[in-house]
Amino acid sequence: MNPGFDIEPFLLSFRLAGITTFLLFLICVPLAWKLARSRSWFKPIIEALVSMPVVLPPTVLGFYLLILLSGRSPFGMMLKQQFDIDLVFTFEGILIASCVYSFPFMLQPLQSGIEQISDELVEASYTLGKSRFQTLFHVILPNIKPSILTGLIITFAHTVGEFGVVLMVGGSIQGETRVASIAIFEMVELMDYRTAHIYSMLLIAFSFVVLMTVYLINHHHRKTG
Repeated sequence: MNPGFDIEPFLLSFRLAGITTFLLFLICVPLAWKLARSRSWFKPIIEALVSMPVVLPPTVLGFYLLILLSGRSPFGMMLKQQFDIDLVFTFEGILIASCVYSFPFMLQPLQSGIEQISDELVEASYTLGKSRFQTLFHVILPNIKPSILTGLIITFAHTVGEFGVVLMVGGSIQGETRVASIAIFEMVELMDYRTAHIYSMLLIAFSFVVLMTVYLINHHHRKTG
C-alpha cells in the first residue's frame, strides 16, 4: 500500500459523521413533528431558515460559523471567559459546524414522512389516551421507518463528504480536524495523486453504497406499501 496512505482521516470522518447524525436525529425528530403539524404562517419562514445550508456555498456558511465560534464574537468570548473553551480548530468546533450544515438533510426526510401520516391516525392515538410524546414515538416514528433510514443515511454520508465548512472552521489538524475530504485536497496540493486516488476511490465506493441503500429502502417500501 502507498506509504502516503493514512486511515486516520477516514476514522475521524466516520466519527464526526456518526456523532453528527446521532445529535441531529435527537434534535430533528421533535422539530419535524412540530413543523409537520403546524399551520402557523411562521412555518415557511422557519423551513426556509433551516434549509439555508442546502443552497448556501459551504465557504459562506463556514465563514460565519468561524466568526461565531471565534473569540471575536460575543458567543465565542463568553465561552472563552466563562468556560475556557475554544471551538475554532477543534473537533468540537467542526462537530457544531457539521450539525448546522447537515441539519436540513436530517430534518426534511423526517418532516416529509410525518406529513404523510393521516390526521385520523394521530387523532385515534389521542382518543386512546396517548400523549403527544407517546403518539410521536409509538405511533408516528414506527410508521415512517423509510424516512428515518433515509435521513440517517443521507446525513451520515453528507457529513463524511463535507469539505468547505470543516476546512473553514477546523483547518487541517492531524487527528483533530483533518477529515478524509481535506486529506484528498492536501494530497493534490502535494501532487501525490496516487494517494489522492486511493482516498477518492474509497469515498466514491462509500457514496455508491449509500445511494444504493437509500434506493433499495425506498423501492422496498413502495413494493410493500
